[in-house]
Amino acid sequence: MAFADMTDDIAEVLFDEDAIARRVEELAATITADYAGSEVLLLATLKGAVIFLADLMRALQLPVCVDFVGATSYGGSTESSGSVRLDLDSCGDMSGRHVLIVEDIVDTGRTLTKLVDAIQGQAPASVRTCCLLDKPSRRVTDFRPDYVGFEIADRFVVGYGLDFSQRYRNLPYIAVLKPRAYES
Repeated sequence: MAFADMTDDIAEVLFDEDAIARRVEELAATITADYAGSEVLLLATLKGAVIFLADLMRALQLPVCVDFVGATSYGGSTESSGSVRLDLDSCGDMSGRHVLIVEDIVDTGRTLTKLVDAIQGQAPASVRTCCLLDKPSRRVTDFRPDYVGFEIADRFVVGYGLDFSQRYRNLPYIAVLKPRAYES
């Protein structure tokens, strides 16, 4: 699939590069103020949060460490399977540390609920969550992220790390995917 073919699959750009950059800077300023004087472990979910993590950590004015957790609930679908798999095996000890989970999108809330619970079991100093996108209309848990980039309606979005079947992650904006791209 050529890049031009990917952009043909876009129905609407929700947030362009400038809007994303401004919002990431705003989030970083708030997080910096909230964690002033502390080191923070940024724990990003793979693979969707990688681009957001890179921009966010460069904007933070704090000492940070970075780690990654594998989290899967979508597979190749546009809907969460309802089953969450986490891979925390490679993560280091989180006891006594300030952990900020960095996530691309919160949909049902199952993934972050399970991840926060797993981290709480390691006795961290604190656990908070920062998501780029929040889709509260889809929530099936009472989970609420601590820091939110943008709240969106129930639409299937791609770009800036978000994908459909491992495609579209490299688009520099966040956009709604045309149904024909995932219904075929």
